[in-house]
Amino acid sequence: MNQALPHVGSPTRTCTQLLSSTRRGARLARLLAAAQLRSWGVPPELTERGELVVAELAANAVLHGRVPGRCFRLTLAFDPPAGRLRIEVSDARGDRHPRPASSAADADELRPGGRGLTLVAALANHWECVPYPPSGKTVRAELTVSTRE
Repeated sequence: MNQALPHVGSPTRTCTQLLSSTRRGARLARLLAAAQLRSWGVPPELTERGELVVAELAANAVLHGRVPGRCFRLTLAFDPPAGRLRIEVSDARGDRHPRPASSAADADELRPGGRGLTLVAALANHWECVPYPPSGKTVRAELTVSTRE
């Protein structure tokens, strides 16, 4: 009758919010993410990186994924034992997939925009774009706590 109880670690914390596909909605996504991550006690280094990734993905959802009358969805998931943060931004434009600058020349041009996904790739350990049925897409980024020695 003396069976070991399974170890129950800290559960993954999640938060999902629909936001208007406007510049204000993108700004609110960044502010919401920062406040939520701080309330969960996410390490400051991970919070700062997460806030920047949310800002870039939300801005892309508003600029490139906007469909009039449709919102975008922000989802945050933090796994404390693993020190892993997953950020997902879903929009209604499944026909437009994100592409980082294709060459250094593209990234260096003196034009506004075009460097957001390069920044996401630099800040995240992994990022990808997956379908969001029925007709949208989700850009997902995963960040982990840095292990500096």
